[in-house]
Formats: sequence, structure tokens, C-alpha cells
Amino acid sequence: MAKDQKIQYVTAPKVDDNRKKYCRFKKNGIKYIDYKDANFLLKFINDQGKILPRRLTGTSLKFQRKVAQAVKRSRHVGLLPFVADQLK
Repeated sequence: MAKDQKIQYVTAPKVDDNRKKYCRFKKNGIKYIDYKDANFLLKFINDQGKILPRRLTGTSLKFQRKVAQAVKRSRHVGLLPFVADQLK
């Protein structure tokens, strides 16, 4: 009887995405992150306006600091909101 039954999952089994994370700044040779480019900085913040961590974006420590500084400067100038409900 046990051999005839199929295994059914309540939720879908987790499939790991085996893509290697990389720093897009090192790969493309970007040295300066412009705080005035709000559309580019939107890639590094979530729907609520929080800065995404390195483990999700794949940026290196050096450029994560620069991204955080650029987002903070952009918020101070008024190009990005500090808090948002549906940013994207």
C-alpha cells in the first residue's frame, strides 16, 4: 500500500536557485553611484522604502556602503521617500 501512494506536498518544495551572486558594480566597472539617479536607486530599496541587504542584492561591502550613502542623500534632497506604502 505504501508503495502505491504518491507523495503530496502541502506547499511546493523549495527549489534552490543556484545562480552565483555578483557585484554589478565591479562587473560593469562603476566607480561612482549618483544619488540623483532615483530610478537606479529604486533597485536597491524594497516596497516600504528600506535599503535591501547585501545578501539579497549581491553587492560587495564597499559598494553597499556607497549605495546606502547615495540612498540617504537622495532621501535628504527629496528624490526618494523615507517611508512609502507602495513604492514600486
